[in-house]
Amino acid sequence: MRKSVSKLVAVAAAAALVLSGCGGGGSNTTSTTAAGGDTTTEASAENGGAAENVTPAGDPITDLVTWETTNREIETFNILYSQLATDLQVLTNLTDGLLSADAHGNLIPALAEEWGSEDGGITWTFKLREGVKWVDVNGNEKADCNAQDFITGLEWILNYHKNDSANTSMPIELIKGAGDYYEYTKSLSAEEAQSMDNSKFLEMVGLSAPDDYTLVYTCVSEKPYFDTVTLYNCLYPAPKALIDELGVDGFKAMNNENMWYNGCYTMTSYIQGNEKVMTKNPMYWDQDCTLFDTVTVKMVESKDVLYNLYQSGEIDNVDLTESNLTTINNNPNNEYYNQLVERRPTKYSYQIHFVYAKNNEDGSADTNWNTAVKNTAFRQSWYYGLDLETFYARTNAINPLKCENNAYTMKGLVTMSDGTEYVSYVENLLGLKAYDGETMRRLDATKAQELKAQAMEELSAQGVTFPIAVDYYIQAGNQTAIDTATVLKQAISNTLGDDYVTLNIKTYVSSLAKEVREPRLASFYINGWGADYGDPQNYLGQETYGEDNAYYSVNYSLANELTEADGEIYEIYNKFTEMVNAANAINDDLDARYKAYAEAEAYMLQNALVVPCYYDIQWQLTRVNDYTKSNAMYGIQNTKYKNWETSVDAYTTEQYDAIAAAFEASAN
Repeated sequence: MRKSVSKLVAVAAAAALVLSGCGGGGSNTTSTTAAGGDTTTEASAENGGAAENVTPAGDPITDLVTWETTNREIETFNILYSQLATDLQVLTNLTDGLLSADAHGNLIPALAEEWGSEDGGITWTFKLREGVKWVDVNGNEKADCNAQDFITGLEWILNYHKNDSANTSMPIELIKGAGDYYEYTKSLSAEEAQSMDNSKFLEMVGLSAPDDYTLVYTCVSEKPYFDTVTLYNCLYPAPKALIDELGVDGFKAMNNENMWYNGCYTMTSYIQGNEKVMTKNPMYWDQDCTLFDTVTVKMVESKDVLYNLYQSGEIDNVDLTESNLTTINNNPNNEYYNQLVERRPTKYSYQIHFVYAKNNEDGSADTNWNTAVKNTAFRQSWYYGLDLETFYARTNAINPLKCENNAYTMKGLVTMSDGTEYVSYVENLLGLKAYDGETMRRLDATKAQELKAQAMEELSAQGVTFPIAVDYYIQAGNQTAIDTATVLKQAISNTLGDDYVTLNIKTYVSSLAKEVREPRLASFYINGWGADYGDPQNYLGQETYGEDNAYYSVNYSLANELTEADGEIYEIYNKFTEMVNAANAINDDLDARYKAYAEAEAYMLQNALVVPCYYDIQWQLTRVNDYTKSNAMYGIQNTKYKNWETSVDAYTTEQYDAIAAAFEASAN
């Protein structure tokens, strides 16, 4: 149901600036219990969960036209190498893996028709479907896709000199011998490692193929959630013949024209920063599914231009900026008033990620910020004092507090055996007040002021000067990002105080990684993480200390560079890491495992190593029924343009409410 936005009219135009990713930005969650035990799973490949008895608005769309912002352009076509949601949301349409998920987040077959474990999750067997083809960009058959391609793919992932350590964390943690093989290849010269075939890999790693259509994975211990890992690209296939044709460097740097495809589309046109066109794969294995003839992705500088494109019929869906949403919602006579629909939450949990080793623009260490951010009271004053309601309104002006996030892990990832949802358990450990729909649940102005005073006293004694300069970067020329950052700056000023901190809004031209991350210029980032598989480890493992595969500790917070000389922050990170690793070791009792992770997560948040920020729940005008899309809270498949119900006429608010109600009823 819609609410009035009149009290928010003064806040400027919508959609928060974020990086989203599996790595570097984001993931989404749906309640999922991992399969396992003594049975083999067999399920329909149909996209279950579509609302029944709800009539679409009009005829289905045959050629979909959608959009993406230019700061989220694809960086690689190699699905094994990427750890970014910006890449994987495209590449999932070009390559299929073993399993997928339906609209309720349930695992369903993809290239594997049957799967299961007979020993509690130590050994997993996947029976592959026959007749799957690799094709070129024009849909011409190149080779069969079979078990050998999955072996080649995992060897590539674990070979240090082929994949630069990308996507190694999950196989190393889960699969027997994977870590040993990674270290073995790391000890070799680049020439030796790159010339290796699969023989040494098969000797060392727990993956075998009894025949061309059977895969057997052996885990390091009971891993009852291992089948959820197949939805992430670390277990995806790679055709050896293509690697032989292009060479190691060529395969790593392949493009849409020379790569091979086994997914539902090939990318027949790619103009960087402008447009992508995906065309239905004529040899796709699932001939019973619903696909578009073409999917065109238009790249735009910012979301401000999208509304005009939608009005002119050039795109089929639009996320509304706050100004557009407010204009429509406040005028019942607006042509789009009865077409406003709220999107389902994405799978990403967004956080404020502090940087612990920031530099000034001249390359020198920013001692003032680095000293301050290592102070626990300073970070906690942000956690308890920063009121983000106006910032949430940038994403959802009608129901801003629906975007409130108080945990690190995304809601719905896992559920305990008694029905307790994991994030709810974390929130109980944090002692959060009940939701009242009026204010953020963790806000405590009195406590925040006490922590601020404590931090200022402790930091002044260490030579820190106030107000502390806080540098926050957005893409130049993106008006939506500028407006959002301005709202964030005002929120920080209003709730933390200009005598304490001052937010400096700075810009980069085209590459956040090269222009900001690598020279270490930002004080914090707002990033989203989406799980790669159905277990809290995939969230918390990104923040642990001293581990090469902890994505945020290595690439954003730079927490791995903390030393004993840094005092309390070093001790907190080490204790948190010990708690996560203790939870990792619990494999025979999922409830105990989840509770141990929850305690580690609560400890991390109580010490504000990161500050939970928001959920992405936007309003839109659309010709697409979101409730027919894949919607697992892990993996890369949710943006696959497959089995979508669409309408050439936009859905109305009334239709969407009926669709949502029918969908929820079908889940019960």
